[in-house]
Amino acid sequence: MIQPQKERIILGIDPGTVVMGYGLIKEVGSKTELIALGVVKIPGNSDDHMLKLQRIFEKTIALIDNYNPDTLAIEAPFYGKNIQVMLKLGRAQGTAIAAALSRNIPVNEYSPRKIKQAITGNGNATKEQVAAMLQRLLNFKETPEFLDATDGLAVAVCHSFQKITTGRGSKISYSGWEAFVKDNNKRVVSQKIEPRNKSQE
Repeated sequence: MIQPQKERIILGIDPGTVVMGYGLIKEVGSKTELIALGVVKIPGNSDDHMLKLQRIFEKTIALIDNYNPDTLAIEAPFYGKNIQVMLKLGRAQGTAIAAALSRNIPVNEYSPRKIKQAITGNGNATKEQVAAMLQRLLNFKETPEFLDATDGLAVAVCHSFQKITTGRGSKISYSGWEAFVKDNNKRVVSQKIEPRNKSQE
């Protein structure tokens, strides 16, 4: 009897407070196909940041309810000099994560450099280079209106490339060091560390 090939749908999100990019892919066995990609424009005429967060939450929930992904892959905010921008991006990311968790969807986070490295082999690749590689990988010709859409898609493909899965397809993660030690007892080497002698400093 032939076993049916396992399927997994991954939702990738590039969070933002002006534009949120997203992409969905489906894995069937060793093949990956594009389901959808696009952007959510966050109303820019409002200074009420909480309204923007509400929009991000509602749209993420809508994507989850519409496509029923097995897992969410999300881009981590990049570290920049503007603390206010970082704070807003962190809130946007946290809101999308909260939306996924409210639907019991596992979440995986990847740094921008890790995503670029996974897609192009170059951690310093441009958005255009990432988009061009995705077009080749997933065989689509449409040029998205915003590169944020391919950024969201890139996160999903990055997660697909990891292939470290458990449960519903989430990347193996641990709540803390103790949980890691419990599951990886043979991999952890116990070592006694002698206290430093201050007289030797």
